[in-house]
Parts: sequence; C-alpha cells; structure tokens
Amino acid sequence: MNGAALRRVRGLMRKEALQILRDPSALAIAFLLPAILLWLFGYGVTLDARRVPLGIVVEQPGALAASFAAGFDRSRYFDPHRYLTGQAAERAMAARKVDGIVWLRADFGRQARGSAGAPIGVIIDGVDANTARLVEGYVQQVWAGWVAAEAARQGVRDPLPLDVRPRVRFNPSVNSRHYLIPGLIALIMTLTGALLTALVIAREWERGTMEALMVTPVALREILIAKLVPYFVLGMGGMLGSVAIAVFLFGVPLHGSIVVLSACAALFMLATLGMGLVISTVARNQFVAGQIALITTFLPAFILSGFVFDLHSTPGFVQAISHVVAARYFVAILQSVFLAGDVWAVILPNAAALVVLAAIFLGLARALARKRLD
Repeated sequence: MNGAALRRVRGLMRKEALQILRDPSALAIAFLLPAILLWLFGYGVTLDARRVPLGIVVEQPGALAASFAAGFDRSRYFDPHRYLTGQAAERAMAARKVDGIVWLRADFGRQARGSAGAPIGVIIDGVDANTARLVEGYVQQVWAGWVAAEAARQGVRDPLPLDVRPRVRFNPSVNSRHYLIPGLIALIMTLTGALLTALVIAREWERGTMEALMVTPVALREILIAKLVPYFVLGMGGMLGSVAIAVFLFGVPLHGSIVVLSACAALFMLATLGMGLVISTVARNQFVAGQIALITTFLPAFILSGFVFDLHSTPGFVQAISHVVAARYFVAILQSVFLAGDVWAVILPNAAALVVLAAIFLGLARALARKRLD
C-alpha cells in the first residue's frame, strides 16, 4: 500500500470514527449490549442445584432416623419438607413441589442396627434429567457422611472399605458460573462483533453514500480496511470490558495472562468482524443485515460452541459443522486461560483455527465486494 493509499485509508478511518461518535448506536452495541447480556446471562444461567426442595418421609420417628434426616437439614443443597406418609410426598412431587423423596420405613432404626443394613427409599423427579442426577449425587453424599459419622460415634471402623478423597482441579469450588461466564463472553462477543460490521456497508448503501465512495479513487480493499479498524478497536474495548465484568463482578478467577487473552481475543474479533463484513456486502439493508447476523452468529455459537452442550456427545456431522463456528475455538481458549492458565496445548491449535477462519471471512468479504452499482 503506497503513501496515497495510506492517506485515503486514514481519511476514511477518520470519517468512520466521526460517524461512530455522532451515532451512539455502535457504541451501545460495543459496550452496553455485552454488559447487559453478560449481567443477564451471568445471573440467570446456572447449572448448580441449590436449595432443591426434597420431601422427607419418616414413618416411625427414632434417634437414627432423626440423625439421618438432620443431615439434609444441614446440607446447603436441599430444602427439606417433612411429610407424614409416602403418598403425601408423592402427591407433592406430582405437583412439582419437591424434586425428590427420601423415605425411611417404620423399621429403619431396627434394620440399621442389624448386619444386613436398612434400605433407604429414594425417589427422584426425572423430568429434569440434569437436576435428577445432581439430586442423586447429593443424596449419596449425605448418606455417606451420615454412615461415617455414625461409625465414628459408635467407635467402630468405617464400614466402607474405600477411602475416597476427591480433588477438583481448576474449579475447586465446582461453581458452574466460573465455567459458564468465559463461554458467555465468547457467545456475546460473537453477536456484537458481527453486528458491528454487518451494518456498516449496508448503512452506506441505504444512505446512498456508497455511490459517492465508488466514484473516488479509493479501492474496495481500502474501504474494507477503513471500516474494519475502528470497529476492531470498539470490539476489543467491549471484550476487555466483558473480561473486567467477569473478574470483578462475578469473581471468575483469571489464572492466565491478559496478554495471551488479548492476542487470542484479537484473532477472534477479526474472524467475527470478517463475518459481519461478509453479511454486510451481501445484504444492502441494515434490518436484513442485522437479522442475518443474529441468526448466523448467536444461535450457532450458542448450540455449537461447547458453551453449554458437550460437542463430543453430538453426532459426527454436527461436530463437523461446528468447525466453522469461531466461538467454538474461543470458548476453549477462554475457559483454559480463565480457569487453568496459559495451557499452550489448548491455546495454540484453537488460535491457529481462529487465524484460518479470520483469513477465510476477510478474504470472502473482499471477494464478494464489487465496485458496481447493480
């Protein structure tokens, strides 16, 4: 690019920057929209089960039954409700008032003192399979803790032959928010990044200023560069703002390097802005461009990025389609940088995929752009 071309690009970039300052909608998309979406999703989406309503049925009160039931009162995962009969508890479950029932039969105390042990009835509402699995695991935790406490109180050796000491790495508090927030950043920035550039060229066509640009000596690649750079700066600002919200508002630990995160975010932003430019060159109407950007970015990123749904459990053709979704690679990078640190075995291949996607989308935008009025 020679000196004259650089001056033209600089002038077009100044024009675009002034247009951004005069029209606050771009600033709102870059900064306000990610903050609002991150706040809404961050507080509204969780995979944790807290204060799960649980029905407790004790047919014959006794010391052992009371001590076992008290374990659920002390658990932070359950909100126990006492029922006199199993039928009453089952009616409550059918009415969605409780998600599970723990049923201690009349001879629980006598059988518990015997060598055969006492059966504990556990009925779980399986409508929500995820919550059902969590409730099952939490009930087993309470049961194991009660068995160990009773064995210690009676001065006998713990009857369980195994000494299990689990250690959770990278997210020791097992807080789903720490896992979801980094993925949310990728999801939201996919939408806002594509929206930022999806509207710019369509806006020129709508206002009739594209024709004026075409009669000037400026080349199409110079127009695209001038459109890309200011929105890249805006997008990176929104990205860093989202990272700050994740760290300071939601308390997500950032174990990796902010430099590495910023470099990968720049690659991701180039890919999403390039996708927006492709949309903008095809649709010459801002409303249509916005709709296309919403459908082709947010929904695929939500379903095919691995943000919530495990891609390894999906059919092969779905996994193949997911390879063109930039958020898939950025979600893996963000979750690694936030929770595990700079794990290069994760970062490098995903960053390389983002480079390829950015080159494809930017090259496609250049190929589709034509200096013609038809």
